[in-house]
Amino acid sequence: MTSQSAAALRSRYLELTELGLEENRRRQQELSEEILLLKQEEALLMDILALAERFDASPDAARMPEQAQNRPSRAAKPAAGRGVSGHTERAGVDEPGASALAAKDGPRRPLLGDMLMSLLEEHSGPLPAKEVRDELLARHPERNPTPQVVRNTLESLVAKGRIQRHKHERSVTYTVGTRGQNHAAVADGS
Repeated sequence: MTSQSAAALRSRYLELTELGLEENRRRQQELSEEILLLKQEEALLMDILALAERFDASPDAARMPEQAQNRPSRAAKPAAGRGVSGHTERAGVDEPGASALAAKDGPRRPLLGDMLMSLLEEHSGPLPAKEVRDELLARHPERNPTPQVVRNTLESLVAKGRIQRHKHERSVTYTVGTRGQNHAAVADGS
């Protein structure tokens, strides 16, 4: 092997190594962002589970969740390992214990579910979750829920019968139906 071919081979290895490192760093960044989204989704699901458990244990279990959420909860405690100061958007529910903090700091922020309902009520036609989120971000830049949190919140509203889901092939859109339609959807289980 000549010194010229050895230098070319060494140069090629260095180039491939740099490309490999660059790709590795890019992939690490993607995975870090994905882990963050998964942690947010896990926190959302844990909060929903805690809320459901508190609702089931409540003596007012026959009341609708929309009615119960207006009362401050005495049993609200921060989730293990998390404080109430790290408030994040959840499916229309403040982090457990945040109501006590909000009482000290001023008026409570509107729930994400209520904000999404308000946005949907302003439109006569169905909207995909992405457009609902884009409009929310445009009107309320201080609120920045992830796309998954918006979808989960919309699905939660569907489950409560407050909005309707429409599927056409692979696209899903949401609308606010008339009150009678929403109650019929709950009765049908759809």
